[in-house]
Amino acid sequence: MFGIYLKRELGRRKKAALVIALGLALGIALVITVNSVSAGMTQAQDKVLKSLYGLGTDMTVTKARTAPTSGSSGGPNFKFDAKSSSSSTQSSDRVQTQGGQALKSSLVTKVAGQKGVESAVGALSLNVTKVDGSFTQGKAKSSTSSSGSSGQGGPGGGSSSSGGAPQVQGGGANFNVNSYSVVGVDVAHQGLGPLSTMKVTSGKTFTTAQTGSKVAVVSKSYAKEKKYKVGSTFKISGTKFTVIGIATPDSSESDTDVFVPLKAAQTLGDAKNQVTTIYVKATDSKQISTVKKEITANISGTTVTTSADLASTVSGSLSTASSLATSVGKWLSIAVLAAAFLVAALLTSSAVSRRVREFGTLKALGWPSRNVTRQVVGESIVNGLIGGALGIALGVGAAYAVTAISPKLTAQLGNTGGGGGVGGGPGGGGPGRQASQNTLEIALSAPVSLTTIVLAVGLAVTGGLIAGAMGGWRASRMRPADALRSVS
Repeated sequence: MFGIYLKRELGRRKKAALVIALGLALGIALVITVNSVSAGMTQAQDKVLKSLYGLGTDMTVTKARTAPTSGSSGGPNFKFDAKSSSSSTQSSDRVQTQGGQALKSSLVTKVAGQKGVESAVGALSLNVTKVDGSFTQGKAKSSTSSSGSSGQGGPGGGSSSSGGAPQVQGGGANFNVNSYSVVGVDVAHQGLGPLSTMKVTSGKTFTTAQTGSKVAVVSKSYAKEKKYKVGSTFKISGTKFTVIGIATPDSSESDTDVFVPLKAAQTLGDAKNQVTTIYVKATDSKQISTVKKEITANISGTTVTTSADLASTVSGSLSTASSLATSVGKWLSIAVLAAAFLVAALLTSSAVSRRVREFGTLKALGWPSRNVTRQVVGESIVNGLIGGALGIALGVGAAYAVTAISPKLTAQLGNTGGGGGVGGGPGGGGPGRQASQNTLEIALSAPVSLTTIVLAVGLAVTGGLIAGAMGGWRASRMRPADALRSVS
């Protein structure tokens, strides 16, 4: 009886049911869209952080660089001799540790032994500035000039001839400056640290036997710039390295141009048994803040940077869009959803008012108030489910459109103060390169999860229940006499 009556009444009031369903559908569609875009923002931010940290890395340990001593700029220093031959070319490399004050390699073991730490690995970030070019020696030329005078110019009077001072003409210098980043990695633990964000697309990566070998893996962009390929060789401070692999970053861009074994990097940077960054993986990702406190308390003088710390430094359109999606979008969704629920409740209540004769007659025939209420609530829930289905279709369609368009967002990465290059990570590039490398471009997607769909169904049922409760309460208060008074 209930089902038959429900079907007949919904069929008779198609327009009213459709209006209620569409109102709920718009609110539910907006909630799905905002949730999906927010999830896309989170994924985009994870890509940015992954490009800095590496897969499985939860935090880094660094030490802030001390201020330069008095009379020292702390920058690279180049000394050249002006040789006599203009054809001679002079070249000099200056290798400096980059990103923060060097730490003892023994600290890696100490960090790995802290409570809550699963593994730790050290890396050494270097900046290499190469200056090469040549001097051109100028030539000294003397000029002479003679003039006659009446004798007032000197005690003897008469004419005099004087020779001009020699002047250097021509000469100068022409030098090129090239700055690039080098990171020394622990070849025995490549799954954690800077190289874990890279995928070797040509050649091969390091083996555990190449601890101190003069081999290198270069980024694809740097290899293209320098026209390197597998087997190419280049020199750093007179040491020849062979390219064994060319790597592409898993996401975003790479802040590192050249990867070499850690021991080779320590030799280049005159940093024996030293690292600049310690990468840490926690045993439980939910206890990262606790592990951070543990490391900070037991290893003084260091700065521990987590992904949450880095996330707070991300700015640009990614940060702006994320803020809109999580704050403005959330409150807009709540407002629209509340309005949809209210409209559905008012429309249902209004529909009940127009059915006074019907419900009054049913009560006169012996229907208890609970049956009338159940009838109204049942119709409202069906309207809500129809609205939910339409809302899910609209929301998924909107999310798919965002993913198909894939708008580009920029992420500018600030420094957390840990002294570790970009946001406390390694590398960071050299002078003149850091600003461009700190800006990453991310394609936005809007994935729809099963949780979002379940939320949409729950909202549809809730909307139906709210509307049904309001309409049912009004219907339950009707009396058979109301039906008789409505008869003309």
